[in-house]
Amino acid sequence: MYALPAVMLLAYDRPLFPTFRPPVQSMKPMSPYRFCIALLPAVLALQGARAADQPRAGASATLALLETTDVHQNVLGYDYFKLADDPALGLDRTATLIARARKDFANTMLFDNGDTIQGTALGDYQALVKPVACGELLGIYKVMQRLGYDGAGIGNHDFNYGLQFLGQVTGENFDQDGVKGNQGNHGGKGAKRCAGPGFPQVLANVYSVKTKQPLFAPYAIIDKRIRATGADGKPVEGTVKVGIIGFTPPTILSWDKRWLEGRVYTEGLVETARRYVPEMRAKGADVVVAISHGGLDDAPYSPTMENGNWHLAQVPGIDAMLLGHSHQLFPNPASTVAQFNLPHVDKVAGRVFGVPTVMANLWGKNLGVVKLALRHDGRRWLVDQGASTVETRATQQADKSYVAADPAIARLVQAEHEATIRYVKTPVGTTSFRMSTYFADVGDVSALQVVNAAQADYVRAYVKANLPQYATLPVLSVTAPFKSGFAGPADYTDVAPGSLALNNAADLYLYPNALYAVKVDGAGLKAWLEKAAMRFNTIDPASTAPQELVNTGFAAFNFDTVTAPELRYEIDVTQPPGRRIRKLTLRGAPVADDQAFLVATNNYRASGGGNFPGLDGSRTVLASPDASRDVLINYIRARKELGRAADGAQRSWRFTPVRTAGPVVFHSAPGKLALAREAGLDNVAELRADDGLGKGFALYAIDLSR
Repeated sequence: MYALPAVMLLAYDRPLFPTFRPPVQSMKPMSPYRFCIALLPAVLALQGARAADQPRAGASATLALLETTDVHQNVLGYDYFKLADDPALGLDRTATLIARARKDFANTMLFDNGDTIQGTALGDYQALVKPVACGELLGIYKVMQRLGYDGAGIGNHDFNYGLQFLGQVTGENFDQDGVKGNQGNHGGKGAKRCAGPGFPQVLANVYSVKTKQPLFAPYAIIDKRIRATGADGKPVEGTVKVGIIGFTPPTILSWDKRWLEGRVYTEGLVETARRYVPEMRAKGADVVVAISHGGLDDAPYSPTMENGNWHLAQVPGIDAMLLGHSHQLFPNPASTVAQFNLPHVDKVAGRVFGVPTVMANLWGKNLGVVKLALRHDGRRWLVDQGASTVETRATQQADKSYVAADPAIARLVQAEHEATIRYVKTPVGTTSFRMSTYFADVGDVSALQVVNAAQADYVRAYVKANLPQYATLPVLSVTAPFKSGFAGPADYTDVAPGSLALNNAADLYLYPNALYAVKVDGAGLKAWLEKAAMRFNTIDPASTAPQELVNTGFAAFNFDTVTAPELRYEIDVTQPPGRRIRKLTLRGAPVADDQAFLVATNNYRASGGGNFPGLDGSRTVLASPDASRDVLINYIRARKELGRAADGAQRSWRFTPVRTAGPVVFHSAPGKLALAREAGLDNVAELRADDGLGKGFALYAIDLSR
């Protein structure tokens, strides 16, 4: 092959030497060599023109990196659980923020941090109910194409539907045994590629067991044309090479073990970055941006740590970090979240060890903006981290209203949206009582008991048919309040009395988990419940000041709760974590340390999710092929009618009674006290309809002596 100038090589996406036919048809086709010679003057002129317009030393520019993260298929401001519009979420409103940012800054690049394709009924519909075909795009990718994303990372929840689906919708061919290719053929070389999102998706720390190569491209280097200001103050244009590298939590191997075991392996963030960042620089990257789906943790570094970006920020050569996974806002001067109050973390300016860093909340509520200050040294662009700034922009405005949605987004996904609504309206049964999680932290099990009953019923039937060696063991079940106000006062499970449809089941069981059962002893069960009791702060009975009951740093989805009539226990919140579970009894008798149980749970928990003691996958005795939500739906269909006495009032735990000198308070949606009364919680009072924190919650109190 004859050598062509690099500018030509980059410009071609078809054979380099097509047969050239000049206007006079009688002439012979030009040879590749003559073709190159003929074009050489034009190529050299083009190269000269590009060199001429490159900025000289002293030129400066601002490059605004725009971030979305944890969108979780919230394409529209619509709640498929409640079948109602919800302006507090949706990429259709983030689109308005993106358009405004592009007007504010001459140079922008738009990136997504991951956890993109899973999280709503729309995501489940397109993955599980009517999976998109090879030539079709997911609704979320249609929108991202329209919005002009420049690149994206991969989050842990993007693996929830398995490698085959992930490979198809991202347009990748994972060369994996047991994973079919995009048209039913095996993946790998030669397999047809499906329609991907049309922008680079990068992931550096997940590798194929078979090939020992990264599952996705570990990084990409993007040539970005920018407008700048020359040293003489005059406008000038140039090209900055922006490298993006992606990371996801190594703990995906536990969380999605059923899809990933034996197929992929992970490496830690730090060693992966040390391998690839110098390589990116050697290939010309002026700017290196880490798109890392995780938060911050200053614990001693481990290659398996979930939130390793405090350590990642210390790897030389990283100019900016776009974070996610934690569903938090950063920078945020008012944040009390532990990970943003660590040494070398500046929650006001948005810095981690000096590296400009942003995390844009979740569900499209915010847009992250990292404004990188660039300066040209005569050879390349350099980032002035000290002069760079970080901010977030919210869809909710100062007057509590929301920015207008971009109507083009709704038109783009109208068919998928309407099909999802029709699907989730499918009836499965009825309920005579309201099932909610507004007061799940203080004992309301109305939205939890039916999940536990369904899981335990499934395990008992499976054991009877397939595992007779466990037939004599008591079967318990745990579940948690998956929606407990984290994203605002509307973020609670709330199923009204009347017909139950699929959307209600999805409200009761939010995640696409699989049902698992583990064998534990009495000591292990107590340790499990002790971990769950970390949901509460330690209360000082002698304090006269108001004390917060709920430890918001401990996620509600880790507050595993038993609702079995045969099990009883108390949680003593006056004791430190690890010493709170009291009076643990089974059928009135104390639970012995060596007493054996089967506990129904989900694949996330059984495989180590949440770091519960003893749960690392080794205790699993049943890894069901059935999704937890399907188990729930089938149970409701079999029951047909649910009532509070049988299905929503069986509470296994109580707070240990204690009289406190001052109020013990918690926060929930306003105006819901009647639901607490219906759940039998007569020790709860609403102190203020507005807790004064500006997020729309009410302030409640609980009398722990009753």
